[in-house]
Amino acid sequence: MKTIEEINEKIKQGHAVVVTAEEMVDIVRKKGETKAAREVDVVTTGTFGPMCSSSIYLNFGHSSPRIKIGGGTCFLNGVPAYTGLAAVDVFLGATALPPGDPGNTN
Repeated sequence: MKTIEEINEKIKQGHAVVVTAEEMVDIVRKKGETKAAREVDVVTTGTFGPMCSSSIYLNFGHSSPRIKIGGGTCFLNGVPAYTGLAAVDVFLGATALPPGDPGNTN
């Protein structure tokens, strides 16, 4: 069994074998668990896509004259965002879509 220190050293040297979780499934099927574990150093399981809880909290700062973004909803480039957290704060979900966007239909 490899230690974390050994794997980290291989990463630093640029010699680590890194595969995705999907690739690892195929490697295990072809070579078996033991050989796959010996050959592969790192299995990635992350995603680059937005997840349902991904979001951004924006604070626009006070203008002169002062404004209040309220009413529960505002639109940023046609995409709805939640207001009402504070005077000039907006919460935008990463998966939010504009009304009428084809992604909003079943």
